[in-house]
Amino acid sequence: MSNQNATILVVDDEAAITEFVAYNLRKEGYNVDVAADGITAVDMVNKNNYDLVVLDVMLPGMGGWEVCRRIRANSNIPILFLSARDTEVDKVLGLEMGGDDYLAKPFGVHELCARVMALLRRSAHTESAVNEVSGKVLSVSGIRLDEGSHTAESDADPIDLTPREFELLATLMQHAGKVLSRDQLLRDAWGWEYLVETKTVDTHVKRLRDKFEAAGVDPSLIETVRGYGYRFKLV
Repeated sequence: MSNQNATILVVDDEAAITEFVAYNLRKEGYNVDVAADGITAVDMVNKNNYDLVVLDVMLPGMGGWEVCRRIRANSNIPILFLSARDTEVDKVLGLEMGGDDYLAKPFGVHELCARVMALLRRSAHTESAVNEVSGKVLSVSGIRLDEGSHTAESDADPIDLTPREFELLATLMQHAGKVLSRDQLLRDAWGWEYLVETKTVDTHVKRLRDKFEAAGVDPSLIETVRGYGYRFKLV
């Protein structure tokens, strides 16, 4: 996908932010539409074929989390969250809601453009690999993942995972027996190239282990390698 072919929707109720972001993305060759509230944004996404949404978290009426949830009900379009809130909890929530990246205000032009380019590149790569991934099944140590249907089970009992938990488990299972660093998991599982706080991975591993235990699966299948990262054990 070339810059000239990509169309981006920028959603923010602060006119100065919207103008700043739209101006600089257009300079890079992108086509840019803007919206000042969540309801308008959802309507525009439903009516137009956008390649990426730059979405503020704090919006009047319908907040960014809800906008993301509604978009995700029908589309896997990349979503880059903007927010003045820069805590680990906010970033984890953004990830869980279906966001692809999180950029804290204030931010610079170069960082904005780099993240947009990375998300578009990742989206194009994912599109080209859809047929290859569809129907692929991973079966390791009694856990079975169907990457086509995004389902997980053990001994025919389903394991209820969020999309992010599924992606993390799939990455661990694809490299079963090997130790993966937290940085590598952030990058390979979720494509988060810029997230600094690697505790996000720890949070999701804990949730995975809890769900394993609830499904009668040994939570120690996901092994902590102290000072480095995690390994999915081969048994």
